[in-house]
Amino acid sequence: MKIAIYSYHDFEEKYIEAANSDKHELIWIEETMTSETLNKAKGCKAVCIFSSDKANEENLTKLKELGVELIATRSAGTDHIDLEAAEDLDIKVVNVPSYSPNAIAEHCIALTLALFRKLKPSFERIGNYNFSLSGQVGTEIRDKTIGICGTGDIGEVLAHLFHGFGAEVLLFDAKKNKALSQKGWAKYVDKNTLLERCDVISLNLPFNEDTDKFIATEELKAMKKTAILINTGRGRLVDTAAVLKALQEDRIAGFGMDVYENEKGIFLKNLSDSKDKDKLLASLIAMNNVVVTSHQAFLTHTALSNMMKTTFESIEAFENGGNLDTAENSLK
Repeated sequence: MKIAIYSYHDFEEKYIEAANSDKHELIWIEETMTSETLNKAKGCKAVCIFSSDKANEENLTKLKELGVELIATRSAGTDHIDLEAAEDLDIKVVNVPSYSPNAIAEHCIALTLALFRKLKPSFERIGNYNFSLSGQVGTEIRDKTIGICGTGDIGEVLAHLFHGFGAEVLLFDAKKNKALSQKGWAKYVDKNTLLERCDVISLNLPFNEDTDKFIATEELKAMKKTAILINTGRGRLVDTAAVLKALQEDRIAGFGMDVYENEKGIFLKNLSDSKDKDKLLASLIAMNNVVVTSHQAFLTHTALSNMMKTTFESIEAFENGGNLDTAENSLK
């Protein structure tokens, strides 16, 4: 089968080739999937996309006309795909529900430690051969209260990791995790209680209409002035401009972000020579109490191996007429 691989990155190549095992003809496309690049999938029965690709109704209709029958996204999230349109067009959509919750959870811990231990300003000082410790007194995770919003696979792993540090763990989710509900060291609370009590708030929620701007002006006002916010979920879980304002007014202590609501066309690209920088993002990057990573929480050997293995297992199941766990099932 001929498969178009959109938004291909060099760090994915060996994992994709290993999972494919020379079974399919792969068309490598570095560009994102847009109305201008759709024709590159001509002759392909399947397209493999990334979260940066745009699979809206218009693009899906064009893909259908080109003969595409399957979209395999190399991501857990599907908010970049119009699932209803795909179902109406009889285009199957498969995702990777879980590839390594540890990868994301550990990155949450890394962002928390970077903020608590002031690693960003420390690295900058040492880069200037300044080894002074003035103003570098940090904070320990032990005995802090951690709020985890979203208690799926990632949230569950993260809860265990923070518990291992000796923190109190509070949880919020519309659907409770049975395993965590049985832990004496973790407790589900309402959103307001979590905002008011927690020293660290980690967003591990999926993006949908209920979680759009989950953290905005009012939520930031409810948080402790000493609290830090961590977002490895989706950029639009937070009102980024409101977060910047809260940081500038010292209403929260720090922000760790691996995702950004306007990241498309920015993250995963080398824009070091660009003079046209996103002003909101640039303002955040300039702050010592903000740590920004470029949507890399998933980027581990284990995660990439699992992601591509699952993706190509789904492609094989589609080609062979086997059982296919499609993303459209979430609509039912």
